[in-house]
Amino acid sequence: MFKQRGLLSPQKWEMSPRGQHFELGIAEMNLFLMLAALGLSHSLFGERLLPVGTLYDPFVCRGLDALNHACYQDSRFMVAGTPSGISLAPEGGAHQSIGTPLIGMAQDGLATFEPAYVDELAVIMEWAFDYMQREGQEEDEARWLRDEKGGSVYLRLSTRPIDQLGRRMTGELRQEIIDGGYWLRRPEPGSDLAIVYTGAVAPEAIEAAGLLGEDRRGIGVLAATSADRLSAGWHAAQRAREQGRREARAHVENLLSALPRDAAIVTVTDAYPEALSWLGGVCGHRVRALGVEHFGQSGSIAELYGHYGLDVNAILTAAEGMSGRPVRYRFLQK
Repeated sequence: MFKQRGLLSPQKWEMSPRGQHFELGIAEMNLFLMLAALGLSHSLFGERLLPVGTLYDPFVCRGLDALNHACYQDSRFMVAGTPSGISLAPEGGAHQSIGTPLIGMAQDGLATFEPAYVDELAVIMEWAFDYMQREGQEEDEARWLRDEKGGSVYLRLSTRPIDQLGRRMTGELRQEIIDGGYWLRRPEPGSDLAIVYTGAVAPEAIEAAGLLGEDRRGIGVLAATSADRLSAGWHAAQRAREQGRREARAHVENLLSALPRDAAIVTVTDAYPEALSWLGGVCGHRVRALGVEHFGQSGSIAELYGHYGLDVNAILTAAEGMSGRPVRYRFLQK
């Protein structure tokens, strides 16, 4: 109708047999009810659909009951919560999400990702559309990520503009993105620190590592594309070892084995810090978890990151604090 009447609109949808678009407005419970119904079409009508829903990330909580029951029924869909966190800075507390990564980690039947770069997102979505169609059974406890059975997918995204990485997507990198994380900068032997980030705070983590690297060699930078998948793999490997599979190893265990046991880890995420703080339990590293524990302020991204302790200065301070050294410098944010 907008097109027919010549009205300006960001929506450019046209009728086509290739798919359909439904706009529900501010009705998140209805959105998840609809995704649940569409995601059960294969079992109800013998024809599988690939439903994709989008909403503001904080409003995932408005539809939690329907989301939970959709996963309980093994409905298959993709939902993207964006924008997320305090990175949508000017909009204030009404639109800022903190706990949604923890919801994604705890919800059975839902694989949760929070990529920082578009090449990561492309890999995740390609995998996700296949994952949504799987109908097997879990057979190997050591690999229990529902990879044989499949499930639904939640993408926690951001509208923050980030400079993209010019890199070749190798098969190994592709698999690590799906498994939940990869070393953007692998720590050198003897390194005493690694910075682990997820999502939109990638530039701050990379900037801080560069500054710290001026007098501390070999600092690692780990991109966590899915805290959910890393955590699920770790728990599965622990259960497998308890059942006699002593050789079982999780992806996160392999990643963190590159870091000396006495090294420290600083985690940073635009969400509640416990989304990544558990990494200290994997190999016994000391962890300082940075994140968002309060919300409600509005301003620029730099102002809010500084206020809530997600900026470069906060990472530098945490890293120096973990080493026992005095904080000797401050990075002047633009």
